[in-house]
Amino acid sequence: MTVSTEGSAAVRPGSPSGPAAYAPGSSGSSDPAPRRALRSRGGLLLLEAAVAFAAALVLPLLARGLKLNPLNRIAQVSGLAAIQLRFALIGLLCVAAVVLAMRLRGGRHFDLATRLAAAAIAGLASGFVAAGAVVALLGTPWPMFGLNGDSGRIVEWAHAVANGQPSGSPVYPPMPLYTLGYYAEWFHGGNTAYAFKDLQILGAAAFGPLVYLAWRMLLSPVRALAFGVVPAFALIDSYKPYSQTVLVLLVPVLVAMVVALRRSGTEGWRPLLLKGAGFGVLLGVLFLTYSGWFLWSAAGVLFAALLYFPWKSGRLKGAAFMGTALAAFLVVAGRYLMVMLKEGQTTKDYNFRFDNFTDPAYYLMWRTDMPGKVGDWPPPGEFGGVGLFALVTFLCLGAAIWLGLRKPLVVTIAAMFISAWVMRMYIASHMYETQTVQLYTRTNNQLLYCGLILCALVAHLVSLKLAERRTAPGATAPASGAAAPAAGPTGFPGREGAVIGTLCALLLLLGTVSSSMSDRYMPAQDGTYRILPWVSHTIRQQDGKCPKFAPKGECSKDGDQSWLSYVR
Repeated sequence: MTVSTEGSAAVRPGSPSGPAAYAPGSSGSSDPAPRRALRSRGGLLLLEAAVAFAAALVLPLLARGLKLNPLNRIAQVSGLAAIQLRFALIGLLCVAAVVLAMRLRGGRHFDLATRLAAAAIAGLASGFVAAGAVVALLGTPWPMFGLNGDSGRIVEWAHAVANGQPSGSPVYPPMPLYTLGYYAEWFHGGNTAYAFKDLQILGAAAFGPLVYLAWRMLLSPVRALAFGVVPAFALIDSYKPYSQTVLVLLVPVLVAMVVALRRSGTEGWRPLLLKGAGFGVLLGVLFLTYSGWFLWSAAGVLFAALLYFPWKSGRLKGAAFMGTALAAFLVVAGRYLMVMLKEGQTTKDYNFRFDNFTDPAYYLMWRTDMPGKVGDWPPPGEFGGVGLFALVTFLCLGAAIWLGLRKPLVVTIAAMFISAWVMRMYIASHMYETQTVQLYTRTNNQLLYCGLILCALVAHLVSLKLAERRTAPGATAPASGAAAPAAGPTGFPGREGAVIGTLCALLLLLGTVSSSMSDRYMPAQDGTYRILPWVSHTIRQQDGKCPKFAPKGECSKDGDQSWLSYVR
């Protein structure tokens, strides 16, 4: 189901000389069968997946051995520094492996080392956030927020469905509930509360590998890391990781589906139907996990599908592709879809929170229902009240469409951005009349993610243009017999240096972002979501004892309830 938009380049287009000249699988039939299998695209993707998921577990496992009090701020800082140190050392080993591969055996294994390094860094980055959750919950068996709020409802509903009873809400996505329920049965004797702590940590750890693999359907390894994974880390969450994970997976999956639809007119029937079924199953699983993003994206994806449908070259195949995808989707999620269509019409959200009183055109930060200490909000901007970040986002939206007007990768994401924007304004415009919210502020996340991707795609498209210039027919031949400079006619160094430099930059960027996102959930009573793990340390354990680091050694059945005064 790989539908890369970049052809067969393993890392990026490059010069036919040097390490780039060696393509996996190009050495002829004399290679042993296992080596040829390893060099096949499917085998390499499986290897990348294994490396990414393994790397995601390293830091959380190491963090379990840290000896500190997670309620002490100095201990929290030390814990973050300890995780950062391990992240940097392991990441630098990955970069060193790429450098070594470039220097050994004429760079034959440079592309393979690059693939694995990119996958490892993606896993390490989300593993960092998961390790932060491990530190925040050291000494307590409870998940973040214990049995309060959304955490308590999820724990209660998962216990119900695991015992064959209906959940408390028919419209709540069933996949997280069944996953938690069965996981609790297998590993915690049916204790869904204690099991939810594990899944919060594991869900955060899986974020990076899943996003990386989703973008690998469209981009080469380093580009998937830079232009797909990095924007997603603005949304990584260790409290309820599944909702944000669905969003960051849904965007590349829908784009890949539109790309496959565009090419369906020239596909053979067997791969066409298999791809359609694969996309349908994948979308069905995502819909069962969290369905809200489908609503915000629907209009934009429909526009892109109609635009890139093979009207001239293969209407029948295009219809077969979409029909197969729809049938597979209904097999997986049809029952829940019918519940949503029936019950969703009568489900109303009357809870007005902090962000519902904010200018609806401001989407760059979502402060949740526990915003903490807030001054002027939104922050005053430099241009008509609009900040530089918003200006750059809108400029990049226009630049991406300009540079990639004929590319479904760009058009689909831009259409999803506009679709979410229109739905946001439509629901907000009826808020006073209906006195309902309908979760329209959740579009903040989709607008931010799509906007960041469009910014990254500008760099992606520009780099592709530069690569085309490097590989143009007359680019490698010096004019008038003069010797060409070593860096090439464009004045840029070779791609190997670009790959290594990019990996170093992304390693530092992701390490910094992951540390910040981990710090968001370090326990504190400050009116923000830091109260969630704080509450977990104040709830009496099921054996009657207090958690190890309970403040002043005191705890209660429900834990610290001061969070109620923070909600607004």
